[in-house]
Amino acid sequence: MSLPPIARVRQAVRQPRVADVPAAIALAIRSSRIADRIKPGGTVALTVGSRGIAGIDQIARAAVETLRALGFQPFVVAAMGSHGGGTAEGQRALLAEFGVTEASIGCPIRSAMDTVVLGTDGFGLPIHFDRNAFEADGIVLLNRIKPHTSFTGRYESGLLKMLTIGLGKRQGAAQVHKLGLPGLKRMLPEVGSFLLSKTPVALGLALLENAEERTARVVAVEPEDLLDVEPRLLDESRELMARLPFDQIDVLVVGELGKNYSGTGLDPNVIGRQRVETMPDLPRPIVTRLAVLDLSDETRGNGLGIGLADLTTERLVKALDPTPMRVNSMTSNFLTRARVPLALPSDRDVFAACLDTCWRIDRAEARMVIIPNTLELTTLYVTAPLTAEVEANDSLSFETPFAPIPFDSAGTLDQETLYPESVRARRASGRNHGE
Repeated sequence: MSLPPIARVRQAVRQPRVADVPAAIALAIRSSRIADRIKPGGTVALTVGSRGIAGIDQIARAAVETLRALGFQPFVVAAMGSHGGGTAEGQRALLAEFGVTEASIGCPIRSAMDTVVLGTDGFGLPIHFDRNAFEADGIVLLNRIKPHTSFTGRYESGLLKMLTIGLGKRQGAAQVHKLGLPGLKRMLPEVGSFLLSKTPVALGLALLENAEERTARVVAVEPEDLLDVEPRLLDESRELMARLPFDQIDVLVVGELGKNYSGTGLDPNVIGRQRVETMPDLPRPIVTRLAVLDLSDETRGNGLGIGLADLTTERLVKALDPTPMRVNSMTSNFLTRARVPLALPSDRDVFAACLDTCWRIDRAEARMVIIPNTLELTTLYVTAPLTAEVEANDSLSFETPFAPIPFDSAGTLDQETLYPESVRARRASGRNHGE
């Protein structure tokens, strides 16, 4: 039986964008009170994490240059909890993949996993903190603020999480995650407030991104204001994020999974599935059958999030590296997301299996959506049963007529042709990911 044809749909969303991001970084630092908090010539630890922040190499370099121009001695500290396999070498390698090297940003990078224990939390667990950052004269928390992939609360992914988990290194991340989501939601504000009073945090640089993964806003956050300001920035970020425009989908096919797209590989805020023990899924969208075809190169074999899918390909399974998946899963205490689903020989086989098991009698009736990943959602492909919803939505428009799904002779989906501006296509053509 043949597969249904697909058509390209453009999703228009509000896209504020900072024209000159390095200049905005410099302005944010210079307009802050950092000069009142750190003595001249003092050392400053600038945090850089493992998330795929747009243009992070240029952002970090601008921050370093501005801090040095103000008379400080900046260095970058790897602030990514247990990522990179939970090793100094792995975390330094992750930074290099984002273009953040000592040569590119013009300052030392310190990725050692050594921590100091500064106290205990409300559960009696030790509070670990990066030794290099603690011993600096000041800390600049640089991070993107966005909805978390596992829970909803006043504080999700942002400056406070960078402070408590990123700078906690592997041991600190494990302690904060120890009691699962209830503990995580409690520990972020509790441990974060404690660390703000016990560590030399001098400034927060909050980044908001639009639905096209471009910097929408840069905000300087004074440490005494962080607990009040971050929830407002989180609400703003939630309004900016990309979403799937349909509430019910029979088949959702995702081209690539990777931590460069989401900390969970597949963003639960997009696909509607959390798959966290004891926790319900999100209210929308409802996806009957979800498949993912490939791992991104940038994720370095870390297929965390594959457990959110129902079907995948044999080549993806072969590309999995169990070590970082095991470290991430055991640190976060979310084990379901690492389970490997049924794997089939080719992309065409995966499509066929999805359509045959999505609870539709006829494949032609299936409401199918194909996306490159869960971050780039301005262009997607749909089948004919979604036509009425596309035409009724002012933010959606068809860009092509319906045509056969493009597979090569081996049954592999031609993702580069479908999404010529995607991370995958830019990677294949040798173009810079931040272009």
